[in-house]
Amino acid sequence: MARLPDGDPAPPDGALPARALVTLRDRQFGVYVHVPFCATRCGYCDFNTYVPGECGAEQVAGYADALIAELELARRVLGDDAPPAQTVFFGGGTPTLLPPDTLRRILAAIPRTPDAEVTTEANPETVDPETLAKLREAGFTRISLGMQSAVPHVLATLNRTHTPGRAVQAAAEARAAGFEQVSLDLIYGTPGESAEDWETSLHTAIGAGPTHISTYSLVVEPGTLLAAQVRRGEVEVPGEDVVARFEAADRILERAGMHWYETCSWAVDEAAYCRHNLGYWRGGNWWGAGPGAHSHIGGVRWWNALHPRAWAERVTAGASPAAAREVPDPDAARLEQVMLGLRLASGVPLADLTPAGRAAARRQRDDGLLDPVALDAGRAVLSQKGRLLADPVTLALAA
Repeated sequence: MARLPDGDPAPPDGALPARALVTLRDRQFGVYVHVPFCATRCGYCDFNTYVPGECGAEQVAGYADALIAELELARRVLGDDAPPAQTVFFGGGTPTLLPPDTLRRILAAIPRTPDAEVTTEANPETVDPETLAKLREAGFTRISLGMQSAVPHVLATLNRTHTPGRAVQAAAEARAAGFEQVSLDLIYGTPGESAEDWETSLHTAIGAGPTHISTYSLVVEPGTLLAAQVRRGEVEVPGEDVVARFEAADRILERAGMHWYETCSWAVDEAAYCRHNLGYWRGGNWWGAGPGAHSHIGGVRWWNALHPRAWAERVTAGASPAAAREVPDPDAARLEQVMLGLRLASGVPLADLTPAGRAAARRQRDDGLLDPVALDAGRAVLSQKGRLLADPVTLALAA
């Protein structure tokens, strides 16, 4: 299950150093809102989520008030110079378990630019045409639907509650409601999933007409139902065929006119890129509201108390809900900059690397892990092979 990292004590009022606040003027600023509630828990999930019976009814009912209290804290901490959010992302959990009017009230508490990208994640069975119309009217511009698979037995292994066709139908309903961008999430490497199953899911997702598709390799996380099933020998650990699944996704999505811009994401054009996630990869600033949410302002990182009750008690008392925080040292910051930059099709400028890193980039190119054309143009960009071996490339370039 979800665990928080270790860190240094966070000040009770959430105050940030002046040097961190200065960066608010020149970096993308986003707001992440965590809604931890789910109708059921998927067997593979280790996110900070809670199903009925794990949280009191009063915590669910008062959740919006607690979120708004943290957003008010953010305004106090960031000060009058804080920019409006350029992106807002409601994640979870299942944000659309909250009524549309509740989501509207939370969103209204977030100052944002007129052209802000406002995303909500949703499970397909939690939305319908009326809900989607209300969300669009409230200001949401983008929806990310958890499709995961189009094959019944794969959905059953993942403990998903929607039917194979529901995600396709929900995507059509979202477009009809006026959502500018519709994204579908898929998972590959599920025990029992064949190559044909995976290609069926890809072609079905493409046929739904989304502007964006993300694919994720299934990871067996400790403490999950799936981990227990693997331990008991009821299902097999995903094997090396996940490499072939990734290659199939890249090939099929490219042929369909969707191009990769981030390690696990493809889009029909630049307008369909998830701007909020790009803020993460490009070292932007963001405030994460909600239990377990992480934030980053000017090199200072912090993370909130995990349990909704502990988090809510702090924010409703006007205190910071941060459990701890950290400021990475220069070596850690450089490693992170390279790691995040390599996730993107734009890559990392060679000028940002040390001489040792630039020499390593030439070696990685010769090994087929970096795009030679991009390297000649002064940027380190992963090849398809490199995207499968990103960790060792990152360590080499961050030297």
